[in-house]
Amino acid sequence: MEMLKYYNISIKGKHVVIVGRGPTLGRPLSLMLSIKNENADAAVTVLHSGIKNIEYYIKLADVVVCGIGIPSFINKNMVKKGCVAISGGITWEGKKLLPDIDEDVGLVAEWKTTRLGGVGVITVAMLLKNTIEVAKGIIN
Repeated sequence: MEMLKYYNISIKGKHVVIVGRGPTLGRPLSLMLSIKNENADAAVTVLHSGIKNIEYYIKLADVVVCGIGIPSFINKNMVKKGCVAISGGITWEGKKLLPDIDEDVGLVAEWKTTRLGGVGVITVAMLLKNTIEVAKGIIN
C-alpha cells in the first residue's frame, strides 16, 4: 500500500485483515500485500459476508482495510487498540459521503483514513504519478 509508505507505517510482518473480496479492492490488495517486498510481506486474511463471527477476525488485525460499501460497518469495538484502519469503501447518502469505517475507530486506532477523501485522494495521485512515468518512458 503505497499510501502507508508516505505515512511511515510499515506492514511488513503485520497481520492485515481485508473486509471485502471484490475484484477492485479486496482480491488484488490481498495479493499485493502478501508478496515478498519491502512495502508488503504481510500475513493477509480476507473476510466476506459469509464469515460467521466476523468481528473476531477483525479484532486480530494490525491493519484493517474495509471495502464493502456498508456505512460504518466497522466501529471502535471491532478493532484492537493501536491498529491502522483504512476505509476503501464508500456509500452516498444523498449528498453525504459515508465511509465503511466509522469515525469512532479513530479513538482507538493509531492511524485511520479520513472520512472525506480517504484512499480516493491517494488513488488519484498514484494514477497521475503512474501516467507521468509512462509518458516519460514513451517520450524518452
